[in-house]
Amino acid sequence: MLRIGLIRERKKLPDERVALTPRQCTHIVNKYPGISITVEPSPNRCFTDAEYLAEGVSMSDDLSGCDILLGIKEVPIENLMPGKTYFFFSHTKKKQAHNQKLMYALIEKRIRMIDYECLTHSDEQRILGFGIYAGIVGAHNGLLTYGKKHGLYTLPPAHSVRTYNDLMLAYDEVKIPNIKIAVTGSGKVASGVLDVMRRLDIEEVEPGDFLTHQYEYPVFTHLKGASLYARKDNNMFHRDDFHAHPEAYKCLFSAYVNQTDILMNGIYWEQRIARLFEKEDIKRNDWRISVIADISCDVDGSVPITLDSTTIADPVFGIDRTTLLQTLPFANTRDTIDIMAVDNLPNELPCDASQYFGVHLEKYILPELLKAESELLKRATICENGKLTKKYDYLSDYAYK
Repeated sequence: MLRIGLIRERKKLPDERVALTPRQCTHIVNKYPGISITVEPSPNRCFTDAEYLAEGVSMSDDLSGCDILLGIKEVPIENLMPGKTYFFFSHTKKKQAHNQKLMYALIEKRIRMIDYECLTHSDEQRILGFGIYAGIVGAHNGLLTYGKKHGLYTLPPAHSVRTYNDLMLAYDEVKIPNIKIAVTGSGKVASGVLDVMRRLDIEEVEPGDFLTHQYEYPVFTHLKGASLYARKDNNMFHRDDFHAHPEAYKCLFSAYVNQTDILMNGIYWEQRIARLFEKEDIKRNDWRISVIADISCDVDGSVPITLDSTTIADPVFGIDRTTLLQTLPFANTRDTIDIMAVDNLPNELPCDASQYFGVHLEKYILPELLKAESELLKRATICENGKLTKKYDYLSDYAYK
């Protein structure tokens, strides 16, 4: 019997998402007789304890009898159970400083850490994530911020409705003015952004036309690959070469800053990748961008004026274009840029996001858990038995005291 436990989220700002919905739990135990699921009670989960109990799902405060524990955000060190297999987003693979103590604890407690972010197909395409809902909510928040900043229209906060379908009802009442939006990145985040663009009748145009044409209706352009990066030596773009040697590439976004009203940033970023722009660029006389939805939310990353992540309750801060310092948002002036940098965007639509996540967890990961050996799970295992796995040896200076 494989015993799975759904743990309660315990970070100071509790996340409402969950790896499996009540109905998914019931479906799994009926489909796989060799699996049991126990849910730890939670006052914050988007699906209530009563909803799990109504589906006949077992509930207990004691998950020590479970083999595998499924969470979402990082588990506080004091709540980690030694010797268990955990699945959650550990945010350690980039040597994130704020989680180094967590990494120490995972090693010391001999935990098998399987990170959702590291679960990939053989071609390194990610399997699990909430990216599409990060894109949906990020795009919504960017448009909400622009409307509020310039007094042009109003949208409800995503967290004030229960589902994306409810949010779409609000879209029926809103007409977006003739603004120009640049969307950066590819993958699930960009897919979520593009979905919102289309549902709001914001037309897609080619990058070249975006730069040279003005429109009587709202438009967006999608910048990725060759439209966003080029080699420094020959101005060419090759996907595999870019992934292997991103430091050899320059970013082309500078050409778009005088034609863009809203930047919706969804790119994957690391230190070797060129930023979209530099801080001093926002002082340019032709700078037009007044709102940035930094969905990627890398502090001092691809958007260097993202000074900090924000919260669902307080999602936006302003940046003074002259001093480069943080200021109050929503001033209808060219002197400030408003930054939306919420780092847990999918939690604004937690039920939809959890449903989406659970479908993919059941489809791709549960069958692997039932195998005697799984290469897929092995690739995603950061540490086990008190040491890093071979793939993650590069974390040695970060993981060991």
